Amino acid sequence: MVYYRKYRPQNIADLDNAEVREKLLSVLAKDLPAGRQDPPHAFLFTGPKGLGKTSTARIIAKSVNCTEKKDGSAEPCNTCEQCVSITKGNNMDVIEIDAASNRGIDEIRELKEKIRLAPLSAKKKVYIIDEVHMLTTEAFNALLKTLEEPPSHAMFILATTEPHKVPATILSRCLHISFHLATKEELVRSFSRIVTGEKITITKDALEMIATLSEGGFRDGAKLLEEVVDRSKGAEITAAMIEEKYQVTSISGFVVEMLAAFSKKDAKAGITIIGTLIEQGIDVRYFLQQVMYSLHQDLLSQVGVGKQSKKQTLTIDEIKRLFALLAQANIEMKTTVLPQLPIELAIIEFCTQTQAEPIEEPREKGSPQMKVSEGVTVTSLRKHCTVCQSQLRRHKPSQHIQRLN
Repeated sequence: MVYYRKYRPQNIADLDNAEVREKLLSVLAKDLPAGRQDPPHAFLFTGPKGLGKTSTARIIAKSVNCTEKKDGSAEPCNTCEQCVSITKGNNMDVIEIDAASNRGIDEIRELKEKIRLAPLSAKKKVYIIDEVHMLTTEAFNALLKTLEEPPSHAMFILATTEPHKVPATILSRCLHISFHLATKEELVRSFSRIVTGEKITITKDALEMIATLSEGGFRDGAKLLEEVVDRSKGAEITAAMIEEKYQVTSISGFVVEMLAAFSKKDAKAGITIIGTLIEQGIDVRYFLQQVMYSLHQDLLSQVGVGKQSKKQTLTIDEIKRLFALLAQANIEMKTTVLPQLPIELAIIEFCTQTQAEPIEEPREKGSPQMKVSEGVTVTSLRKHCTVCQSQLRRHKPSQHIQRLN
């Protein structure tokens, strides 16, 4: 079994996201003088893929249905019949629904009919709806009524990577927990659990390097760790081994060369660097992130924050424009057929259009020849034009120049 499935967190303490862990402990372990308070009837988990939203939902399902849980504790025992069946995925009262393939109103109506029935053996029926943003508008409206007045034995856990597509009416009925990209410390904590379980010999530097390559995702990080373990064939995993596989060290030299190409506005040099990366099998996305990291350090240096750079080759305006181009390229690289194409286009655009050229307004047919006195610009005319300031609109350049002449 692959690592990310074999080492899924099974209780709240195993969750590597510290913020999520603390929030669940505070919500699920509440006690009132008159008795235990019921947990929220609806949760909404939001955040990028691979951060443990589904695993957390199953932990909640175990916590509310555990028959051997200690009083006042939020942690499931993981040994009782309910916990074991939920872990195995065969509990009849914990229903997982993929909204991408069950997105219509008919599916939600069927859910509403079944939810009225009491649980077969558990305390609560738990509905885990993944990618909930895929539901149609009609399906959301049907789900809303159930969320407003759910049976006492029912609980909903909604998960999505695109919270902006979830209607505000649904959001207002749920306890919202946001899953952020994992920090390096959280990733190392997660990998350490795998390393201990598999008895892997690996250095701390190597673990931190894998965490850097994971881009904040627990699942992606576990896959990378598994790849490195397979490559090591039982030998100790070191930072040098990971550098050899992912060419991490050589990337730093290419980053310096790329920044120099940007400074000289040399598109040919920049495209050549990308071609070399592809030939050597180096991860272009990781390279792009390192370029952006270096630009960020340069930007902070130019405003007096952090270590001052001895040689600053790009202006703040150039860095801002380059960041926008590279950020867009990073997004497009996830879906394009040729991973290098978006960054190549960004290089060409930056190097061939060094400044935003002012847009000249076409001269009206038959308009008189425009003459401007030396040292006077249209911008300065607009700045002192009372009409432009008071009426919040601008004259055409020709109108200003006619007034001047």
